[in-house]
Amino acid sequence: MSGHKPPKGVQETGQRAVRWIEDGKAGRNFTDVGEHRAHQLADGEELSDEDVKKMKAYFARHSVDKDAEGFTQGGDGFPSPGRVAWDAWGGDAGERWVKGIDV
Repeated sequence: MSGHKPPKGVQETGQRAVRWIEDGKAGRNFTDVGEHRAHQLADGEELSDEDVKKMKAYFARHSVDKDAEGFTQGGDGFPSPGRVAWDAWGGDAGERWVKGIDV
């Protein structure tokens, strides 16, 4: 297993997500898995190939969430629970990062 260290931008997105989670903005359907991922990324932990695969799958399933109200900064309801979850998985920076990893 090779480790994949999240780049600085992904770590910063995870840190923002952790703050939002702590502020109660994640919503009632937010998962323990999402919270764990946010902390992993925020702390700059190396991720396994399996973690990277899970991130790729998350982004593939949830890219539609970007069209929802409260997703974009400055919009009504920002940050929406969907935005908090997106950032917990690394956000746009995380999506770009894992796309470049061949697992």
